[in-house]
Amino acid sequence: MKYLIYSVFLFTAILIATTGCGDPYKSAKASLSNQSDSLSYSFGYLSAANLAGEGIKDIDIENFIAGFNTGLEEEDALIDQMEMQMLLQTYFQDLQMKQMEERAAQADINIQRGQAFLEENLNNSDVFETSTGLQYRVLREGDGPKPSATDRVQVHYHGTLINDTVFDSSVDRGEPVTFPLNQVIPGWTEGVQLMSVGSKYQFFIPSDLAYGNNPPPGSAIEPGSVLIFEVELLDIM
Repeated sequence: MKYLIYSVFLFTAILIATTGCGDPYKSAKASLSNQSDSLSYSFGYLSAANLAGEGIKDIDIENFIAGFNTGLEEEDALIDQMEMQMLLQTYFQDLQMKQMEERAAQADINIQRGQAFLEENLNNSDVFETSTGLQYRVLREGDGPKPSATDRVQVHYHGTLINDTVFDSSVDRGEPVTFPLNQVIPGWTEGVQLMSVGSKYQFFIPSDLAYGNNPPPGSAIEPGSVLIFEVELLDIM
């Protein structure tokens, strides 16, 4: 089924991208005069965005259009449908393997950079390190109770990479978040338990205590990244 879905994405995204264009890779100008036009545009845009997210780029436009027209006109295909399914299955298996290899290579680079950063960071007299490798700095010490791993906590936080790129921030959104402390990355689970309500800490979280080689899809976080958070513990719910 998933290969059929991918095929639909290919049909819609590439056909819409090439219709009416001299350059097959140049987007056609949209004319949105009614609901059907808007629906068609939305389907094309979201399908193309999905293609880009999956890393699918090596498509021959002319053969794609030929196959599309053959199917639309219910003519005999040049390739048996079972063979088509096998081709698609092999393609996506190879694509997944290639992406895994690329993530692993990028992770190795980021892990080395992260280790160098953390080693240098420990030269700061106000930075401490736990037995797991989590580093932290006390920005403000509160006098409230400390949470346990099974508690729900309310926090404000600001997350950056070691190059200062902001990847997530409740502070920027202007709204604190509440979550069970045992359902977040290990560095958070460990670190927030060090804090009393009213405290504000800065955490330097190695990749193995964060997302490792599998960051959230679409995030600015790369595989193997060290994460830096400023966290304010507002309450234990």
